[in-house]
Amino acid sequence: MAAALALLTVAVVSIAVGAKPIPVTDVWQALTHHNATEHVVVRQLRLPRTLLGLLAGVALGVAGAAMQALTRNPLADPGLLGINSGAAAAIATATALLGIGGGTGQVWFALIGAATVTIGVYAVGGGRAATPARLALAGAALNAALYSYVSALMLLDSAGLERLRFWTVGSLASADTGTALRVTPFIAVGLLVALATARPLNALALGDDAAHALGARPAVTRAAAIIAITLLCGAATAACGPIVFVGLLVPHLVRALTGPDLRWMMPYCALLAPVLLLGSDVLGRVLGRPGELQVGLITAIVGGPLFLSLVTRRRTARS
Repeated sequence: MAAALALLTVAVVSIAVGAKPIPVTDVWQALTHHNATEHVVVRQLRLPRTLLGLLAGVALGVAGAAMQALTRNPLADPGLLGINSGAAAAIATATALLGIGGGTGQVWFALIGAATVTIGVYAVGGGRAATPARLALAGAALNAALYSYVSALMLLDSAGLERLRFWTVGSLASADTGTALRVTPFIAVGLLVALATARPLNALALGDDAAHALGARPAVTRAAAIIAITLLCGAATAACGPIVFVGLLVPHLVRALTGPDLRWMMPYCALLAPVLLLGSDVLGRVLGRPGELQVGLITAIVGGPLFLSLVTRRRTARS
């Protein structure tokens, strides 16, 4: 109940707060009427932006929980393991080399890039014998390579990719209703698949033999989890760009509240990840007035120190 209330509150704040603050009463009027400049701002700019932030937050939060369970690493994240960068590299390629600048085609390219990197990280990390350390190293290497590739494309075709400059750091600024509608089916399917894998992923955490004994099928579970992660991360990245740390921080914090049971973790991540994403977006708009700071920068600023803190605590606990 508290998580749902927090999500509702931050959604209202996201619509009301920006370069020009709008009273809540005017926000309500804007949602039910069609006059006044403030109403246009709310209906055509802030409402689609808030809806897209909700969708992307749900996708990244649930994908992060699934990724951490799949790799058995509580510090895993779709961004840190290079999956978001894979989607970004595919979109940059489609834009620079193929002239595909938007629409559903961009979403499909993002999904292909995310799937390729997901499979690549898992294969390089050792497949079924993968360890959390090897997966992290493989993801970091691919992430660095893909980031360099996207940067090179932007340097070679700076005019053609100028509009991707803010997108590459993660942004909700160009959100519109069409973008939200295009990614909704992919996120919805990915969310359903992820929720369906919650119980078998719980069993898989005990090892393959124990999972078999509990009635789970490890190979099918891993494949389904990879499909869910690909759909969620690919769609979110296509819409907002590669936003990091949301998939790391929220599952880790939720785990402290609910325990490791994914049947509880995933729904709570779906509620609290949009709170973090929209809250960061609002903070970026307030701090950057009259312009704004991109949401990807804010999540990185908040997430970086906390990630270092998590790593330090894990080292201390092991020693």
